Amino acid sequence: MWQLDYPWLLLLLPLPWIGYRYLPDYREARNAVRVPFFAAMSLAVGQTPNQPGSGHNLRQLLLNVLVWSLLLIAVSRPVWIEQPIERQQPVRDLMLAIDISQSMETADFTGSDGQQINRLTAVKQVVHGFIDQRKDDRLGLIVFGTGAYPQAPLTLDHSSLSILLDETGIGMAGPNTAIGDAIGLSLKLLDQAKEPQKVVILLTDGNDTSSAITPDHAASIAAAKGVVIHTIGIGDPNGTGEDKVNLQALQRIAAATGGQFFRAENLHGLDEVYATLDQITPHQVKVFSHQPKRDLFWWPLGAAIMLLFVYHLIALLSTRLVAPSTAREG
Repeated sequence: MWQLDYPWLLLLLPLPWIGYRYLPDYREARNAVRVPFFAAMSLAVGQTPNQPGSGHNLRQLLLNVLVWSLLLIAVSRPVWIEQPIERQQPVRDLMLAIDISQSMETADFTGSDGQQINRLTAVKQVVHGFIDQRKDDRLGLIVFGTGAYPQAPLTLDHSSLSILLDETGIGMAGPNTAIGDAIGLSLKLLDQAKEPQKVVILLTDGNDTSSAITPDHAASIAAAKGVVIHTIGIGDPNGTGEDKVNLQALQRIAAATGGQFFRAENLHGLDEVYATLDQITPHQVKVFSHQPKRDLFWWPLGAAIMLLFVYHLIALLSTRLVAPSTAREG
């Protein structure tokens, strides 16, 4: 469909008629010889002189009306409205906080080939699949051990995120476990995001022993900010020290923020955890609609120019054709 961006300019359409109707005739001052008996001479030859401004050229009048109308349509900016263009934008930010403390080296998971693999290797395999399924979300990565460190900011570049995940190694962040600090760093990075829905997925196989802020306090801050934390425990609750996962603390963190707690004891269970997370953290996108406009003003403008050109071309040819005929008659 087409429309005029400035249709009110069409109100100027009668302006030439108003000027023609109410403004005085234009008379050009010329040097002339005044003949007192001019009227008698005209009567003698049987001709009546024209009065100034009384001449009418219907073709010229029609041309002026058409050209004026076309110019007004051109400046009113006619445009063609094309089909709307839709664009999707993520409305959910997911921060992955993964434990890479020394206990993640425990080889108590069985890989797809039947070989024993350590916990971090199993986590990486499953997280890669999770990342591939979250194409419309911005994902970030935090690794933590004795301290918490940002491995990747929130990004839609999931290929780079996968590479950075592969580069993480056990013990890079220290041998201990700082769950509270990992939550705190996640909140700090999520504060920079403008999207309304923010989620942290926290995976650990130990208990908090080195955080500057307790996990419960960090969870209360997250709840106040509206950040949901899902927790995943993959360690041994019967272990000791760093090797003992604090399932009760992970449950409290999830409950305080409106998230869920998951227990994954093997690779299959871990895969099911992320499949469940993909369901409770659904793809949500904003759809922006934009309708492009294509200018059409050059159509009426070109038509006005063409009319003037054709009219004056015909007038020029008519003058040249009439001149020889008059010369032959003379």
